[in-house]
Amino acid sequence: MVPIRVHTVLISTQHDEIVTNDQIAKDLKEHVIKPVIPPQYLDDRTIVYLNPSGRFVIGGPHGDAELTGRKIIIDTYGGWGAHGGVQVSYAIGVAEPLSVFVATYKTGKIPDKDILALIKENFDFRPGMIAINLDLKRGGNFRYQKTAAYGHFGCEDPDFTWETAKILKPKA
Repeated sequence: MVPIRVHTVLISTQHDEIVTNDQIAKDLKEHVIKPVIPPQYLDDRTIVYLNPSGRFVIGGPHGDAELTGRKIIIDTYGGWGAHGGVQVSYAIGVAEPLSVFVATYKTGKIPDKDILALIKENFDFRPGMIAINLDLKRGGNFRYQKTAAYGHFGCEDPDFTWETAKILKPKA
């Protein structure tokens, strides 16, 4: 494969609290993007996200450990730890995913590109819409306590709304 163009550049970097967002963007363009990406791959359609969530002063384990005090899965498995056939990539602070990727490793009867089209037509991947469509706020935290025992995949518990199959309909 030969690259044609860069579709999206995403850089989120921790910084000193006295550095402005404008200076960070300028420095990232000059010292990271220009030296790394050949200019023929960048065009007026290239999307560039530089610290899209805003200030990033607190990082590392203190900033990323969440409520459990442990790091998230990407720190364990890297950017790719396959345990399903769909990969959704987000930028912090951007509602729409940067990419949705399907890889079934040719295990089914439907080509990956057709599955991807069905997914994009039938699911809204904005985090707020995922919460609404799966009714994730119903019942408060109690419903999630049940996931601590025996996991939360493959269970027939009515509280696990993510286990309810959705009928996929191709666009007419």
